[in-house]
Amino acid sequence: MSGAEVSSAELTRSSVFRIAWPIILANAAVPLLGIADTAVIGHVGTTSALGAIALGALIFSFVYWSFGFLRMGTTGFVAQADGAGEPAEVRAVLGRALLLAALIGMLLLLLQWPIARLAWAIFSASPEVEGEAAQYFAARIWGAPAALGTFALMGTLIGLGKSRQLLVLQLLLNGLNIALDVTFAGVLGWGVRGIGLGTAVAEWVTLLAAFWTVRRTLLAQRGDGEDFWPKARILDRVRLAEMFKANADIMIRTLFLLAGFAWFTDRSAKFGDTNLAANHVLLELVSFAAFFLDGYAFAAESLVGRAVGARSRRRFDAAALRSSELALLTSCALAAACWFGGELAVQSLTSIVEVRRMAASLVPLAALYILLSFAAFQLDGIFVGATRTRQMRNASVLSMCVFVGASWPMMQRFGNRGLWFAFIGYVVVRAVSLAAYLPGLRRSIDDRSDCSEAGSLLT
Repeated sequence: MSGAEVSSAELTRSSVFRIAWPIILANAAVPLLGIADTAVIGHVGTTSALGAIALGALIFSFVYWSFGFLRMGTTGFVAQADGAGEPAEVRAVLGRALLLAALIGMLLLLLQWPIARLAWAIFSASPEVEGEAAQYFAARIWGAPAALGTFALMGTLIGLGKSRQLLVLQLLLNGLNIALDVTFAGVLGWGVRGIGLGTAVAEWVTLLAAFWTVRRTLLAQRGDGEDFWPKARILDRVRLAEMFKANADIMIRTLFLLAGFAWFTDRSAKFGDTNLAANHVLLELVSFAAFFLDGYAFAAESLVGRAVGARSRRRFDAAALRSSELALLTSCALAAACWFGGELAVQSLTSIVEVRRMAASLVPLAALYILLSFAAFQLDGIFVGATRTRQMRNASVLSMCVFVGASWPMMQRFGNRGLWFAFIGYVVVRAVSLAAYLPGLRRSIDDRSDCSEAGSLLT
């Protein structure tokens, strides 16, 4: 069912959850890529090989995070075109995103040597680790165009509300990657180069599967009489400018988010190895909670985008309300689980007594962060769906500045706990900053919804 056919009366908590749960599982499957690489090389490789995998994976994580706008930007524009009942524009949005992904992917291939040199200059490592990491990088970089193209295709599926297909593709990527890791590194003995090659091959196969899935979905919706790839629409200068502007905003927003977590890690190291390790363990719990909260944020992206495309303020309200209710309930449950089970989780993640003791004393702060973070996740989803990327960029920049400014006096007064207080304030400021823009966003929707939807929001 297209977004144009969904009314606010039909939008229930269960319908939002049906969109969210496959995304939650897909998100939870993402770390399996790194775990599989580490597990295989950890059994058949050396210490330097294990370090090389960690370093190489960190570099690709940063690169792919930087170009995450290919997923988020595509989702918002696709959802709006679907909500407006314009299947040709949905295909045009995907075409523009795939062209951009191909361009960036080719640039990464052409610039792989300077990128690698820059990475080795930033991340200090032993000559042995650097040498093996270079082999991993040289093999895996050939999968970059496929990975970026898959971002655009998965963004299209989310925009259309096809989250189950997203889960299938994520499981394909992980399953194939594990099988190829075992084959190339374990059976054939190709070491870290085999790990990188296996991941690259899995990314290309997933790209083809994702393209086939999305094409079949779009063909089923086709009925506009235009070519499958409407070239005039794809190359429309106004739409291209909108895409580049939105993607630039999202990229800046993402880089500032990465800078926030990097600042937290860097400041943690100032308190010594024990505090650094304890904070890292607790960040794993925070990341686990993010898998769940992201599911509702992604659902909001799709539902809000289609509401904006349909110019229905009632559907916008329903999408924001229903997804946020579930996100709030989930964050409460996750925070309670962290509060009461956090110490047990810490014990499962480390056997170092000092780290266990330090992390256990900070569990309540991690639980508070999880509880309050849902608002930032949800508002991100709402603004992505509405493609109000300037506001997201501004909120990210402001919250980072407040975080850095507040962390100095807080750390001087309360030490590592002060850093956590500032970190919690960081996610709250992000949410408050976006919330300040929300009334204006809602007013900007030219409400042309059917009057029969009136009064249905709270049903």
